[in-house]
Amino acid sequence: MTSDKKPRMAGKSARSDARERAMHILYEADTKGLSGTEVLAHQVLGVDDLTTQIVTGVATHLDELDGHIVECANGWTMSRMPVIDRNVLRMAVFELSYSQDVPVAVVINEAVELAKTFSTDDSGRFVNGVLSAISKVVRAS
Repeated sequence: MTSDKKPRMAGKSARSDARERAMHILYEADTKGLSGTEVLAHQVLGVDDLTTQIVTGVATHLDELDGHIVECANGWTMSRMPVIDRNVLRMAVFELSYSQDVPVAVVINEAVELAKTFSTDDSGRFVNGVLSAISKVVRAS
């Protein structure tokens, strides 16, 4: 059985690796009904600073992030979204809101790639559309 999913690029950046690890931690937290910080605290292997920053930031600002997502997701509730999409969106909205030094295009591209690699066939387009709308709100200034 072959997978239609595109493999992650070899030699990707440390920032890309951190985003991917954060996504896995947030996915585990979401599926177990825990907070990201609870899952982070129980990691066997050390976790880099950026992964910790993303997971902690998402946990700290969860209601705000989810509010932006629901507002721009045109009829989608958080519970209706695939778990990966929901958490990729949360991570990206956190970065758009609180990491002003990271360009909008980079945040959106990384999120789309994670969604395309780990979620459904339609996830890349969905994540791109939602984040494009949110970026206009949170990076308006």
